[in-house]
Amino acid sequence: MKLLCDEMLHRLGRWLRAAGYDTAIASGGAADAELLRAAAEEGRVLLTRDRELAARKRQPCRIVGLPQAGLAATARALSERLPIDWLHAPFTRCLVDNAPLRPAGPAEAALAPTDVSANIGAITRCPECGRLYWPGGHVARMTAQLANWQNAG
Repeated sequence: MKLLCDEMLHRLGRWLRAAGYDTAIASGGAADAELLRAAAEEGRVLLTRDRELAARKRQPCRIVGLPQAGLAATARALSERLPIDWLHAPFTRCLVDNAPLRPAGPAEAALAPTDVSANIGAITRCPECGRLYWPGGHVARMTAQLANWQNAG
């Protein structure tokens, strides 16, 4: 399932990427017509908090309206509307640009901070932006949050 979050759902979009979903996030100020066109052309489900946009009929893509609520409530509402598996493929996509991550080679892994290079987990790299990812303490906290949303659904 490919998703497109409107600008109001930027945080949710990053969490969906953390869960492993191919999730585009609209830039600020994108017009409704532009969002609809992008979602249709890319085969994405459009996620929005815009009630008028969500209520439109006969659109070229599926639109899922989500409530004006905090992140946890929005994640629960999304799980009620779509078959979201929050543990789908955790930490396999770049949180910034959505590209699938790949294993970092030895030379790339050497660019990580020295306290990370001794880490027992695998280091991955985004082929688009070059960011390195490794299983630090933040991954454990984020995994717990994803599991919490998974179990709440």
